[in-house]
Amino acid sequence: MVFFHLYITDECNLSCRYCRGKLFDIDTEECASPCDITMDLPVAFDRSLKSPLYRFLAADPDPVLTFIGGEPLLMRDLICEIMDESPCTRFMLQTNGVLLDHMPAAYRNRFETILISIDGDEATTDYNRGEGVYRRVMQNARLLREKGFTGELIARMTVNEQTDIAASVLHLASLEDSPFTSIHWQMDANFSGDYNKRHFAEWAGGDYNRGISSLIDHWVSHMQSNCEVLRWYPFLQTTEDLLLNRSSGLRCGSGMTNFTIQTDGSIIPCPVMIGMNEYLLGDIRSADPNRLREIRPRHPCTGCSIAEFCGGRCLYSNIIRPWPQEGRDAVCSTIHHLRSELIASLPMIRTLLEDGRIDPGSFAHTRYNGCEIIP
Repeated sequence: MVFFHLYITDECNLSCRYCRGKLFDIDTEECASPCDITMDLPVAFDRSLKSPLYRFLAADPDPVLTFIGGEPLLMRDLICEIMDESPCTRFMLQTNGVLLDHMPAAYRNRFETILISIDGDEATTDYNRGEGVYRRVMQNARLLREKGFTGELIARMTVNEQTDIAASVLHLASLEDSPFTSIHWQMDANFSGDYNKRHFAEWAGGDYNRGISSLIDHWVSHMQSNCEVLRWYPFLQTTEDLLLNRSSGLRCGSGMTNFTIQTDGSIIPCPVMIGMNEYLLGDIRSADPNRLREIRPRHPCTGCSIAEFCGGRCLYSNIIRPWPQEGRDAVCSTIHHLRSELIASLPMIRTLLEDGRIDPGSFAHTRYNGCEIIP
């Protein structure tokens, strides 16, 4: 089984501060490892590529197809066509949520997993994503449930120095009649040359790490009082592996079991590595999905003392290194902190398992579903 992200359009109906909002900021530093980038990829996936796509997917015994962008629901008619015609039975969607009500319920309800971008409470989300976005997203997320969606609905947060991580996660977790089954968060860190314009290291080593400690305490306390494991992805998979003494490769699966199809039909390891010519792995017109070349993180991640826990965090950042060493060290320090705090919680979690108050199956989840796991 291979997971494929289909980059169906580069267009988006939002301009979030940490995403497209940065595209117009020319006052950034060069990457440490610049890469040859193709600048002339089509804006959208062309319908003429549907037949090659179907032949490519049919060569895998159980392909999983995730629609991404840009905002994929700008191409919802094409998404519906592919869902009807392709050999896939498992579909996922990553969306900003604004246009979910424009897609027919019959198709929305076929998604196994939908990841909706939302950054916590209304003020935080609207600051990053635009006025009124929070209310529109929450309205559409609840509409999904009202109209019969039974799959996994993941609130996918982007966090940075403006984020109170504990307050933001707890806000989403405590919503009355919450439509979300799961929460994930990813730091806006080491993706562009903006480190010297920010105060990331101070925030990461202070407020963010303290927030993570607080959230782990809440997570374990909830297990004790409710006999339930909250599906918070940065804790869920990592704790399961620690309990089983199981090492991990790159936790998002990019370049190993998770690949991205670009708008021209070419294949790359990761959705963030758009246009990186050195890492083209083939084309849907001729490639075998079961024999794609693997791309793995390299030094310094391979020599790290917690490589088996982290897995490399981010393939793109590992290769491009857009931040200076100081910034990369600050990111890595948050992963060391996460690991040490989770390890400290293991005795209590093991006790809850031994007493039968929580079940080992409570940690089960679909790996490589678009959650990076390591923030």
